[in-house]
Amino acid sequence: MAEEDDSQKTEDASDKKLAEGKKKGNVAQSQEVKSWLILMAGLAGLALLGPYMANNIRMTIFPFIYNGYAIPTNFDNMTNLLIDMSGRIGLIVAPLLGLLVVVAIFANIVQIGFVYSPEKIQPDINKLSLKKGFKKMFSSKAFVEFLKGILKLIAVGIISFMMAMPMLKDLTLIPFMEIDQSLDRIYIIAILLMVGTVIMMTLISAMDFAFQKFSFLKEMKMSKQEVKDEHKQSEGDPHVKARIRRVRTERAQQRMMAAVPDADVVITNPTHYSIALEYKMDDMRAPKLVAKGVDHLAFRIREVAKAHDVPLVENAPLARALYAGVELNEEIPPEHFKAVAEIIGFVMRQRGDLPPAGDPQIQ
Repeated sequence: MAEEDDSQKTEDASDKKLAEGKKKGNVAQSQEVKSWLILMAGLAGLALLGPYMANNIRMTIFPFIYNGYAIPTNFDNMTNLLIDMSGRIGLIVAPLLGLLVVVAIFANIVQIGFVYSPEKIQPDINKLSLKKGFKKMFSSKAFVEFLKGILKLIAVGIISFMMAMPMLKDLTLIPFMEIDQSLDRIYIIAILLMVGTVIMMTLISAMDFAFQKFSFLKEMKMSKQEVKDEHKQSEGDPHVKARIRRVRTERAQQRMMAAVPDADVVITNPTHYSIALEYKMDDMRAPKLVAKGVDHLAFRIREVAKAHDVPLVENAPLARALYAGVELNEEIPPEHFKAVAEIIGFVMRQRGDLPPAGDPQIQ
């Protein structure tokens, strides 16, 4: 069943699903990138702080090398000495350790940004299931991680050994060197080993980051049904949306019908279209369309106009043009000024505002 579900997940994860996964701490991150950044920081720290640490450690252990015979070996003195030495060496290496801690935190942020996910650390009794534990332990993902770890150790070991090989033959001479020479030699070998490790880890971390990103996006894929369900949730139920649109349309029509009694003329098709125009000579630059409709709505506009003694003028081409080109409460565009002016003039002559002349047909 799980394989069928996975086979149905053919769609890329939506931004919403990725955001929800991030809130739950489910993100694509590579531990190899973190290890690489820590190694880089360690190498830089050794290069910059190595001489300082080596010199301070040298000064700290000198008394034990040159005057070790004079140190009391009773239990209390050795205990105090161990505590004192641990504190001193701890302070010497503290800057490097602090740098590594900061880089470890930065390594997560640079990959996935700042993620606060309390769900990730909440106790879950289901995680204590032995069955799920064994299944996770022997899963294909666990096998890939195990194989990747083995190959990484082999590759890093080979490269690091090859880098340090020229100096490894001198290790047998270290016991016969002065302490300064021994520490310097060990320091150089450590730097070479770190360089070899960083070179190999750069390649490994780049490949692992691409692999983790690919695996994460594949795991987050969605089925077509999930995409539909998410779209339905985000956009709302189509039936509800249709009802809302219907209510809005009805209210808009009610407001429009309420404006018809104040219109100065209604231009008709004569049956399919009705266009109500209002024009106040002192307040308007041009006539304004206050209502329009086709078929049943056109009939209602004509009935309201007749009930309130608003003149009806038949002009089919003009009615169709105004219906298609002018929205509610918009002024008539200049290309229709002449035809509308003739009708408005007719209405004004009917009211006695202008002298009689040849007029268009009135209903």
